[in-house]
Amino acid sequence: MQSNLFHLLDLLFTIIHILIIVFNLFGWIWKVTRKLHFYMVCLTACSWLVLGFWFGFGYCPITDWQWQVKDKLGEHNLPNSFIKYVCDKIFGGNTDAEFIDITTGVCFSLVAILSVYFNFFHKRSLK
Repeated sequence: MQSNLFHLLDLLFTIIHILIIVFNLFGWIWKVTRKLHFYMVCLTACSWLVLGFWFGFGYCPITDWQWQVKDKLGEHNLPNSFIKYVCDKIFGGNTDAEFIDITTGVCFSLVAILSVYFNFFHKRSLK
């Protein structure tokens, strides 16, 4: 019974992770989601940088909680990054953590810039 709960929590954390990642990557596109996207980008940046000051750069509490669940399920030696974990699963190997971290950082920086641009500098059409 307890194992089923941990499997359910693992699935829930995976879904939350994927939703956050997809929204962080593409939420700036639609006018209706741009403000929420900006807040989510700020939250992510605060997690990675502010919480990262104490727990390590790039810290994500969701990853931390999910790794605790995976540990209870017997999965050990997990990477620091959920994205690396997913890439390892998809590509069936040990993807380069530095490459994943750099790619993640570059993509996040680009969407953060886009979010700031569309929320604060983009000229709205006059109708």
